[in-house]
Amino acid sequence: MGGRRGTRLRHRRRIGFAAIFAAISLATAVAVGVLVASAPSQPSRGATLPTTPDSYLGVYVHGFPRSYSFVDTFAGPTGVTPNLALYYIGWGEQFQAGFARQAARRGAVPLIQIDPENVKVAGIAAGWYDKYVISYAHAVRAYGGPVILSFGHEMNGWWYPWGHRHTSPADFVAAWRHLVTVFRLLRTNNVTWLWTVNVIQKRYGIPDPVRWWPGSSYVTWIGIDGYYQRRSWTFASLFGPTIKAVHMLTRHPVPILIAETGAATSADQPGKIANLFRGIRSYGLLGFVWFDAKKWRVHGKAAADAFRHEAQAHRVVPILTAMAQNQLPS
Repeated sequence: MGGRRGTRLRHRRRIGFAAIFAAISLATAVAVGVLVASAPSQPSRGATLPTTPDSYLGVYVHGFPRSYSFVDTFAGPTGVTPNLALYYIGWGEQFQAGFARQAARRGAVPLIQIDPENVKVAGIAAGWYDKYVISYAHAVRAYGGPVILSFGHEMNGWWYPWGHRHTSPADFVAAWRHLVTVFRLLRTNNVTWLWTVNVIQKRYGIPDPVRWWPGSSYVTWIGIDGYYQRRSWTFASLFGPTIKAVHMLTRHPVPILIAETGAATSADQPGKIANLFRGIRSYGLLGFVWFDAKKWRVHGKAAADAFRHEAQAHRVVPILTAMAQNQLPS
């Protein structure tokens, strides 16, 4: 549970079933026509990211995506040059191609969490907002480099309007599949689709995410969010049950990224940083993204030194440079 910002629930008027059906039918028909008309004659080049375990180390820092230079507030103290750059957008915000190019020059791939705030998730599935989806897909395709996209992260938690208790899992799944389908129809092939869940914590009302699973054909990687908030928590106790649960969703293993994490200073931040790195290695995961803001920011020399020391054994490389030179870790 990230707790990054509160989200107010808004009450909406109910409309009749007949009106809903008519609106969905009209929106779907229009969307299909627009997609056919706007599909490019040639697909994007595509940019399949490597899935070598223990090779990704990402970060979110305050200031993304205004400028990539803010990454230096993390890289300087820790000595780590991240190869994933995380930021969040609300529904309707455009793709930040300038930020993506800045990140690419530093060897990093943008990871974008799209938050469907102030829209009806069922409406996304029905094609009501396809003008925006098509525009975003065209922009990502025009950029051309690899992009990681996630939609409605932490949906098995209860703190977002698209999540548990607020939006039905069926509506979420339908919306997810619709987004992926639109991008594919538009031949935007340079996207890695990251399905991001919160760690299972049943005592806090955070269930197994199985009901939100859109299916292996719609997911490239699985993301898991979780934070060390207590000294007694370990990688195995925090992430282990969720890793086991998501492994059971598909017959074939899907690469897993810890998509958002951090450690409170009160939880022994230096020790938890070391535990995080070692957990990634022991479970054979892709890597992790550190949420370097608020109380999760790397604090003090001991924590920065822990990052520096553990990163030496972590096979993080400037991913775009390595892809271009075919020098990925073996």
